[in-house]
Amino acid sequence: MPSPATPTRRLTHGAVLLVTMVALASCGSKAVDGPPPTIQPATAAVSPAAAEAPAGSVRPLAGRGEAVVFDAATSASVVLSVDAAGRSALVTFPVSGASRTVPLPSPATAIAGDGRGTVYAATRGGYFRVNLGAGGAVDQLVVDGERDTDFTAVTRRADGKIVLGSASGAVYTLSSDTTVDARLQIFARVDALVARDDTVAVLDRGQTSVTTVDPSGTKAQHALRAGEGATTMVADPAGRILVADTRGQALLVFGTDPLMLRQQYPVKDAPFALAGSSRLAWVSQTATNTVVGYDLATGIPVEKVRYRTVQQPNSMTYDDQTGTLFVVSGSGAGVQVIPGAGK
Repeated sequence: MPSPATPTRRLTHGAVLLVTMVALASCGSKAVDGPPPTIQPATAAVSPAAAEAPAGSVRPLAGRGEAVVFDAATSASVVLSVDAAGRSALVTFPVSGASRTVPLPSPATAIAGDGRGTVYAATRGGYFRVNLGAGGAVDQLVVDGERDTDFTAVTRRADGKIVLGSASGAVYTLSSDTTVDARLQIFARVDALVARDDTVAVLDRGQTSVTTVDPSGTKAQHALRAGEGATTMVADPAGRILVADTRGQALLVFGTDPLMLRQQYPVKDAPFALAGSSRLAWVSQTATNTVVGYDLATGIPVEKVRYRTVQQPNSMTYDDQTGTLFVVSGSGAGVQVIPGAGK
């Protein structure tokens, strides 16, 4: 792990990274000669066993949770789960009622939803489109010419276009279910994608950067250093992008028009999972099995509430309609449901 940077070193490192990324962005959709400079990606802390009972209730999950989204149409959180044999499944947890498991034909790496009953899961060669309705139909869509590509991130733009990111550092914007409309390769690896209208934000852990890609999918609009070791990224209902700087022990809040760092607030104990809501920004502390809700309204995050969580709180989502927070364990300790969170 790199030694802590002084303010001067941190500024210099960030400036060098930004210049490098802007130069790479000028290449458009052309591949670069070599990978961009990177650091060792940060990771969540290895959480201790839960010392206190988690808040709310805990529902069993057959496997470790890799990611979660909330689907408003079915009023359920949808967890990407991986079992001991490496098999992936989507498990839906309604605010009330029994969970349901939809097996996937092959391993998946990331998920995104449209909020209207459909979830998309990135996989090698393409993605799955899963109907969360009673049938639970799963369509496997292979992207044209990319059968062997390891897709690591997925999002859906406001115009309905699917955008995928790859382990090789490319962003693919699709014009149909399987047709590539644009390909932009300027990253070390695409670790997360978030769509704001038709602009897509890209998180690259190796470059610890956030970059926005224009609606054409061919150009990087803005590229910013994201702390000392960014790991996760989500959008909130106010149009902000929240990023966990796990190595730098901070919550980063970006505006998106244009991309700009608006707030940087210290959060100790290896912050990792994030969830946005209309009132609070939620951040998990993986070193202590804790989740904290921050009010961002004043321009300086203000802690409003904290809860004990399941072991290894590596992903979260929030239902604004009922005020329910879902915390998903990355170690197989289940899905925690906290009704009325933040009230």
